[in-house]
Amino acid sequence: MFYRLAPRLLNMKKAFLSVAFALSFLASFSQYKMRPIEQLINNDDPGWPVVRKWIDSAKNKVEVLPADNSQAKDALYKTQVTSRSIMGAIVYSTGGILVDDGWIRILGSGSAKLKRTLPDWNKGKAFVNFGDRPAFFLVADDAAGGLFAINYGSFGSDKENIYYFSPTSLQWEALGINYEDFVWFCFTGDLEKFYSGIRWKSWRKDIQSINADQVFHITPPLSTIEGKDVEKCSKMPVPAGEQYAYNLSLLGKN
Repeated sequence: MFYRLAPRLLNMKKAFLSVAFALSFLASFSQYKMRPIEQLINNDDPGWPVVRKWIDSAKNKVEVLPADNSQAKDALYKTQVTSRSIMGAIVYSTGGILVDDGWIRILGSGSAKLKRTLPDWNKGKAFVNFGDRPAFFLVADDAAGGLFAINYGSFGSDKENIYYFSPTSLQWEALGINYEDFVWFCFTGDLEKFYSGIRWKSWRKDIQSINADQVFHITPPLSTIEGKDVEKCSKMPVPAGEQYAYNLSLLGKN
């Protein structure tokens, strides 16, 4: 579904992102030796000004959560990307980013509103110890329990592209875009179309009652015949980690 939107969005994004910068993302997860934080902080050519321009052009509501300096350094070190990359810029310069009133949560270095950090959220899920080489990397999620992850071999041959774990299919669906394109889409894309059949009429009001470390546990599951009409389903706030474990249990049965 998402890949049909990618060409138009990519043409718009190129106005902000040079080819050189697009190549700056370092997939250092394949390395076993952790680089020191001094090698990861790029003050000469940081990526945050680019992300800031994207936010200024956003069509969807974007809330940048403040970053704590020491916590940001810790998260950047554990993630092992440079602050010149888009991912590194978000980790180092934000506590996370909430999109569309908090429906989508792009993980950063953690804050009061979004306590989960990008590296810590992945520990125990994508890898055991920091410095391990993961086969996927969770980068964002949504209020319906959907998950966004970078593929490093776990889902298919299209490495470094984003996959979405959909509550309606219980499958990891290829979106045909990389992390930078995903962030751009969150800011400018048609989220109503993307979430057709997943969002309910009162979702924008209901989401105000939960925090960004919670999601709605929807029953019956949207993947079932009984759950095809999301308006008739119950929505109960649960911790994001609890819903993640539940998603894995459903994935195993699918």
